[in-house]
Amino acid sequence: MLDEKTAKRIQTIVPILDENQKRMYLAAEAESLGRGGISLIGRALGVSRNTIAAGIKEISGAVERAPSGRIRRGGGGRKSIEETQPGIMEALEGLVAESSYGDPQSPLRWTTKSLRNLSDALGGKGFAVSFSKVRQMLNDLGYSLQLNQKMLQVGEPHPDRDEQFRHISETAKAFMSEGLPVISIDCKKKELVGNFKNQGAEYAKSGQPVGVLDHDFPLPGLGKVAPYGVYDIARNEGFINVGVSSDTAKFAVNSVRQWWDEMGMARYPGASKLYITADGGGSNGSRNRLWKTELQELANETGLQFHVSHFPPGTSKWNKIEHRLFSYISKNWRGRPLETLMVVVSLIESTTTEAGLKVQCVLDGNVYETGIKVSEEELERVNISRDDFHGEWNYCISPSETFA
Repeated sequence: MLDEKTAKRIQTIVPILDENQKRMYLAAEAESLGRGGISLIGRALGVSRNTIAAGIKEISGAVERAPSGRIRRGGGGRKSIEETQPGIMEALEGLVAESSYGDPQSPLRWTTKSLRNLSDALGGKGFAVSFSKVRQMLNDLGYSLQLNQKMLQVGEPHPDRDEQFRHISETAKAFMSEGLPVISIDCKKKELVGNFKNQGAEYAKSGQPVGVLDHDFPLPGLGKVAPYGVYDIARNEGFINVGVSSDTAKFAVNSVRQWWDEMGMARYPGASKLYITADGGGSNGSRNRLWKTELQELANETGLQFHVSHFPPGTSKWNKIEHRLFSYISKNWRGRPLETLMVVVSLIESTTTEAGLKVQCVLDGNVYETGIKVSEEELERVNISRDDFHGEWNYCISPSETFA
């Protein structure tokens, strides 16, 4: 057993070393202890005997050392599971995506499926992976363990909630398999523009915090912004239309129009239709008449069929845009006062993730009138066809020559 002084010295030094330095340092310590040194160091530090033995060979010159600036010798290290089993990460993502949850303001997601069940399911797809490796893979994909907590849904869940989730998932897969666009849309919460406190913190000199206003009232000439988002699920690309007026159905549809003009048309040049997933309420709600008449106008302009599915009441957090785009924007500008419109746009456009998220942002200076009423006659002129399964949630609006 190591004496207390030696153990303390080693435990103090090891954390500051890289893998190569650690390997040779532990080897040197083991050699200084003489016979049985490898076992003593291995047990005390939880390090493999093979690692220490490799370090001893490097020190003695029996094997080539890693070149300067490298941690391992060329070709050293175990290959990643993505190299040995191509497609396994995508397979795992597919298994958990349909049953994933998440706080819209958190970059983390979590899954209800157990590690062992996921390991078994991957085995059924022809992959060989332990449940402990699945844990690491989930972490790499941005998932964390599920905690037992309330989901904050008001009232009883709709009896067809899960079936609607499956309907959305299957429809999205069908569209993407044909190379057609699938977008998730929503309006992020409004933000005050000005030198106001923003939640979160960022690094600065100790004792020198950024000074912000001591009140949260909109400033004359600045006011609030409404960032309306369009998230391209297949391409992992976001588009934000920053409005300075009201979040209305006209604003929502114009945001989709802006995305199509700026990004969608170039990425899907042959598309004749697209699929939209949206919340059940708000400016793009399932009962919003103006949303449908404006979408009809856009269909006439573009010649596109708009297939739409709304999430059931109380389930907006399941909308992909919430945890694949909005949460990362919030993370990127945490602790930063949104002093000007240019700051808002710049922070949104600089939002990226390790998974390759890209975001484009534009300012929308239009003033959108509130309280617009749509008559029954106007609604009847919308060229809409409703699905047999919950037609109020799932429908298609096609171009119509008679719509004016």
